[in-house]
Amino acid sequence: MYQNNYTAIIKQDNDCWIGWIEEVPGVNCQEYSKEELLISLKITLEELLELNREDAIGFAGKNYQEELVCV
Repeated sequence: MYQNNYTAIIKQDNDCWIGWIEEVPGVNCQEYSKEELLISLKITLEELLELNREDAIGFAGKNYQEELVCV
């Protein structure tokens, strides 16, 4: 599996911490501590990326190729 870096945007909002991943829509979490928030964001991001991979491979059907795209 590839290792990539993503940017977590986080802030304290009253008694909670809220955050989201800048580069990936739909990855957002809320926790009571900054540490818990960062863990939740990482887990949520990993799960979403895996679901996206499974969907992409499912849509490709048979005889597909994978190519690494770097930006």
